Amino acid sequence: MAATVSTHVLDIARGTAAAGISVGLFALVGERKLLNVAVTNRDGRTDAPLATDLPPGTYELVFAVTDYFELAAIETFFDEIPIRFRIDGGTARYHIPLLLSPWGYSTYRGS
Repeated sequence: MAATVSTHVLDIARGTAAAGISVGLFALVGERKLLNVAVTNRDGRTDAPLATDLPPGTYELVFAVTDYFELAAIETFFDEIPIRFRIDGGTARYHIPLLLSPWGYSTYRGS
């Protein structure tokens, strides 16, 4: 089993999970290549990992947040939020949460 990538999104401004956000997983090998797209569910998570067999390399998660904020009639500074990360190999689980507000965000490597 190779590395897996999962995510979840929390709206820290409203204190809720962020449902309905499209998340794209890209490989950055010479060119940017789309590997998978998922949408966060009512718990702010994707229903399955975005990938379960990634080789070492550089990857990017891109969170499309405009529609999420527009649906709630909340003005935002962001359109898409990219998070670039590296997989060094092995069978590690890479869980990359996004803590989101209309004017800022934070991320970390979760467990």
